[in-house]
Amino acid sequence: MASELPDFYYHDHFNEMLSFVCRHYRHALDTDHEAFIGDFRRLGVAAQRLYIRLANRRGRVFDTAKLHYPEIVPLNIALRDLRAADWIAAPTADDYPHLLACLTKGQLHAAACACLGGVSRSWKKAELLEMLLNNVRPDVFLNTIDVAHLIVQRRGGTLGYLLYLYFGETQDRLEKFAMRDLGLVRTHAIGDSFEPRFHSREDALQAWYFAIRIDQLTSATSPQRDVMIDEATAWPEPSCTVAAELRSQLAQRLARYLEDSGRDEDAVLMYERGNSSACDERLIRLLLRNGQRDAAQSQLERCIATPRSEEEHLFASDLLQRKFGSKRTAPVTDALRESETIEIDESQSGSAEHAALAHFARLGVSGFRAENRLWRTLFGLLFWDELFGSQSATLHSPFEAMPASLQSGSFYADNEDRIHSRLAALSQPAEVKRRMLQVVTREYGRHNGIFRWHQAMTDAPFALLDAADPHALRTMLERMCRNYRDMHAGFPDLLLIDANGCRFVEIKADGDQLRRNQLLRLEQLREAGFRADIVRVRWVLDPTQIYAVVDVETTGGAGEAHRITELAAVKVQHGRIVDRFQTLINPQRRIPSTITRLTGISEAMVADAPVFADIADEFSTFMQDSIFVAHNVSFDYGFITREFARLGRPFRYPRLCTCSSMRKLFPGYQSYSLAALCENHAIPLRRHHRALCDAEAAAELLFLINEKRSGIVAR
Repeated sequence: MASELPDFYYHDHFNEMLSFVCRHYRHALDTDHEAFIGDFRRLGVAAQRLYIRLANRRGRVFDTAKLHYPEIVPLNIALRDLRAADWIAAPTADDYPHLLACLTKGQLHAAACACLGGVSRSWKKAELLEMLLNNVRPDVFLNTIDVAHLIVQRRGGTLGYLLYLYFGETQDRLEKFAMRDLGLVRTHAIGDSFEPRFHSREDALQAWYFAIRIDQLTSATSPQRDVMIDEATAWPEPSCTVAAELRSQLAQRLARYLEDSGRDEDAVLMYERGNSSACDERLIRLLLRNGQRDAAQSQLERCIATPRSEEEHLFASDLLQRKFGSKRTAPVTDALRESETIEIDESQSGSAEHAALAHFARLGVSGFRAENRLWRTLFGLLFWDELFGSQSATLHSPFEAMPASLQSGSFYADNEDRIHSRLAALSQPAEVKRRMLQVVTREYGRHNGIFRWHQAMTDAPFALLDAADPHALRTMLERMCRNYRDMHAGFPDLLLIDANGCRFVEIKADGDQLRRNQLLRLEQLREAGFRADIVRVRWVLDPTQIYAVVDVETTGGAGEAHRITELAAVKVQHGRIVDRFQTLINPQRRIPSTITRLTGISEAMVADAPVFADIADEFSTFMQDSIFVAHNVSFDYGFITREFARLGRPFRYPRLCTCSSMRKLFPGYQSYSLAALCENHAIPLRRHHRALCDAEAAAELLFLINEKRSGIVAR
């Protein structure tokens, strides 16, 4: 990475961060933070760069003998200046955990032996760390090692706070800047319009308090977690949404730790501190598990009376009916039981959504993969100017793409009149589509945190605009404007367009779970006026399913350099071959002599053959409605896909591999090559490595596979 960046890129990044914090977060800084910035700027340039280098390394304690920064000259002067200004110092007892983490396994083993006696060399570093941390006092340990060459980075906590203000998450280093400069991370700016995520020092310090404890919890030992639990009674009362959410996350994780430790009473108290839907649900389930039904019922009734979200109301209403009423099954279970079922050939089980789209297409119903992408794209394009172009459009930092108003929930209140104007225009879909196309043309590729740009991104939204009732659309989009954070996910898989308009469908195959937010989104769509259903897929062996068993001969192994010399396919239905396709192809490149010896296909044979472009349409017609089958299917499918890609055309079909299917259904053979399997099953293979012969042989394997599959599916 460093070779691709300027020598002092990290220095520029650090100063960029400090300048941003001073410009936008001066109100959130106390005297220590102000002193950090002032003292840093008074350091010499070499000392500044060395401190940044240390801050960007893992850990807090470093061996000066291992510091090699050729661009910082002289390094010893930079070290001296940092020591003199107290930016680095020798390790003390307060640095004990960081000191241990800095040492090698050999150093830890030697120290353990000196402090505790004989310790086996088989111990892992993590075991040595924990043993020393729990059994050796820091002052005793410091007397066993030479600390003259070790230094500790000071002011790490203050730096962490400044980075938290900038990035909105706990982190010690500035890799995101370097990744941005290398083009690996994209940043976004709405002019220079940035809104602080915290509007007071109190808000920022509270959020930081909970954020660093959540970060520490990941690697905390049991005693350290118990200290955090004891601190809970002194937690600050959150004064902002960010701090409240972080406090709830911390409470939930600590409560789960208490549950796992068998301390249910303490877990109940911790969940009660959480003030979130996740904590409420876990608390209620814990109370029920411990037989505290009255307390659980009271909590459920509270969730119904004053729910934190629609999803919490759904959960509480359902559980109250099932645990304290006559209802026995959950609504997600009821919804699945009552849903429509379609039967699709089991060979397409790799993608239930694509298989269902093909099923509906055969019934004359057009459709699109929808899920969250459809609604986010429609929302983002419709309200682009309000999200990214208006005076109220702001971000928290250049590294965040989600507008601040969507994160805080203020988008609707900030833009109410403009939102209603946009929603009213939905009764004129042609005009809405024109405006959306203007946005796509003007802004295509611009980084945003709502949807992904791609070539066909407007197909599904435009179909929805043309087919949907404008009132239903307005209802759902207004919900998204009011509460994007809760409404940006959980939408159904498919959008179908039939004679009655549009229909949304959630596809579920055997074993798939219906999530609560998916059920809620279906109910919201129905309330708005849409048809919205669950469709279950039952995998069967469909005798009417068409298979195209394909084989290609090529100029060499897979890759862009090699091309197809022969293409053949046999169409299979009802357990027999019903059609054939075969042609030599001019590969437009030399055929190696080794390939000619293997296949018998020479350059003279293909000199007058068609190129792939000449037969592409005919082959596409042959493939229509088929499952693509081949022996080692990725090879044949890959070559044909690349040929279509050269023509700028997609080639997408469900696939079945006779090689992998034979391995699964007929285990125990020494070889699963086409020739070996044909020999084992007495299948003729007269002209091996010619496309039609190999395709016909693979078709015979397909008959064996389907015969075995039919017995499995029937059971």
